[in-house]
Amino acid sequence: MNDTTQGRRVSIGHAELYVEEHGAGEPLLLVAGLGGVGRFWTHQVPAFARHFRVILHDHRGVGRSGPGPLVSNAGELADDLLRLMDALGLESAHLVGHSTGGAIGQHIALRAPERLKSLVLSASWAGPTPLFLQTFHTRRDILVNSGPLNYLMVGTLLAAPAWWLADRFRDTQSYFRERLAEFAGLEVELGRLNAVMAHDLRHRVAGIRTPTLVIGAKDDQLTPPGLSEELAQRIPGATLAVLPSGGHFCPQTVTEEYNARVLEFLTARIGR
Repeated sequence: MNDTTQGRRVSIGHAELYVEEHGAGEPLLLVAGLGGVGRFWTHQVPAFARHFRVILHDHRGVGRSGPGPLVSNAGELADDLLRLMDALGLESAHLVGHSTGGAIGQHIALRAPERLKSLVLSASWAGPTPLFLQTFHTRRDILVNSGPLNYLMVGTLLAAPAWWLADRFRDTQSYFRERLAEFAGLEVELGRLNAVMAHDLRHRVAGIRTPTLVIGAKDDQLTPPGLSEELAQRIPGATLAVLPSGGHFCPQTVTEEYNARVLEFLTARIGR
């Protein structure tokens, strides 16, 4: 990435968040999911920064951000992002939220709709299903009983298609070296998992009035396409895009198609 602004930490009161900015134009917040690290969006930044002032951040307590109170729900992470917008002087912005980042975006759209110009909910969900809950209960049990490496491996298998992994997984240590080095600790990760399992705005998202694109992949095992379809049905006027493949990590695995669909939506809303 070619930084227009060097990465730095920004205080939001109870924590310091690592922030990067790229490009120029209307502000666009790219909000990561469970991992909480802005680097998730590496494949989006060059394309999106041609049109927008792209802003990435690491959630509190993870990545390059400082420690903070343990997270218990997505609403707290939405509060953090609103505080960050205030600290950066952003009256409003476009927002693309992936998975848990989409849950954060839903909270902001309901609580402070004037802060959002448009909203992209990427591989996200309005509320859990029995399959969703059992999947995350199982991931939590693996973390507690088998440790971070096995937890990350199972998450990788659930999030990335086999055809994409086959060419990239050379050996265990090199594939997970960076993520293991950044692992924030059991207590922090359990709090984040609990926040995922607790997210349920199913009966409130009909109140979202922000122009919204819901995008996901047909073969997503963590947030199956039915969850994207439900979001699009419940949010008035939302547009739905279901990619034929790519899994949960579709921004990374089918980057060209993902970027094209998201940019088509976002650029049409510049200046509105």
